[in-house]
Amino acid sequence: MPSTLAALYITICSVLFIISKMLISFLLYKKWARKKRIIENSLTGGKMVIFRSATMQSLTPKSFLGMIMGLSNKDIIGAGGYGTVYKLRVDDKTAFAVKKLNRGSAEMDRGFERELDTMGDIKHRNIVPLCGYYAAPHFNLLIYELMPNGSLDSILHGRKEKEEYLDWPARYKIALGVARGLSYLHHDCIPHVIHRDIKSSNILLDHNMEARVSDFGLATLMKPNESHVTTVVAGTFGYLAPEYFDTGRATTKGDVYSYGVVLLELLTGKRPTDESFLENGTRLVTWVKETMEEKREEHAVDEALPCFPTEEVKFVFTVADKCLDSDPCNRPTMAQVVKMLEQGKQS
Repeated sequence: MPSTLAALYITICSVLFIISKMLISFLLYKKWARKKRIIENSLTGGKMVIFRSATMQSLTPKSFLGMIMGLSNKDIIGAGGYGTVYKLRVDDKTAFAVKKLNRGSAEMDRGFERELDTMGDIKHRNIVPLCGYYAAPHFNLLIYELMPNGSLDSILHGRKEKEEYLDWPARYKIALGVARGLSYLHHDCIPHVIHRDIKSSNILLDHNMEARVSDFGLATLMKPNESHVTTVVAGTFGYLAPEYFDTGRATTKGDVYSYGVVLLELLTGKRPTDESFLENGTRLVTWVKETMEEKREEHAVDEALPCFPTEEVKFVFTVADKCLDSDPCNRPTMAQVVKMLEQGKQS
């Protein structure tokens, strides 16, 4: 009798094992079939355009989409209101940053169109290069050059290893690089470009720790004879100019204000929404202005900076203060900021 029960038990286990294997195989097949169907549908109504990058140009749309469908959460390197950014490794030596924007809302499609309109013809050492795009019925893809050192936000706030802290020369270099990128957008591009979402997470760092302005999903184009563009208020809390909330007018001086906040981040190592400010009912901008009025700026400097040139740091605090003037008319242009920082470094 025991042997009969044992045999029955083994039989049941074997049957369950076979059923589970069949179920897993069926689910894997369904997943594969779904991916294949998405690829086929995307190929039918999709359009792939590569501006630059010989590696990407050598890929067929089908092989490219196959790589995209193989991406998972572990490949995510960034996320925002307008899409998820993945690291797409093409081969052992080449990788790209691919932003996936799901379609389904007019605002999502506008974000995609804004980035294309803004980035298609731009080539500047302090702007992240757009290599191409893929437009499909259910999603849009923007293909960017990968910035290996991630974002300024992750370097300043996300990493704790001592060897990865930013020293003062690196911070000054980043400040000047962002200023040059914004100056190019504001003054050299026709139509001019208002970024509208300047913040530390939208400043990426290349292999030389050179700053690159990224994420143009909120960017607005402005004709040279215009002073502003009326928009729905959008951006990131803590970085937006106060007048933008009142008027809904996007201006280059709004970007200047946001840049001033980024300068304070570089100086203090604190986010504008740092918990210590919220607890005390203040803000990064207000706190720094108070320390400057009391002539004790050195007490606001990031503790991760073991040594720094005091006069140069005070000078950058002064530049930030000019950018953060409550009256946008009193703020410098980004071209003037570049000139100030270049002269400040030489002196």
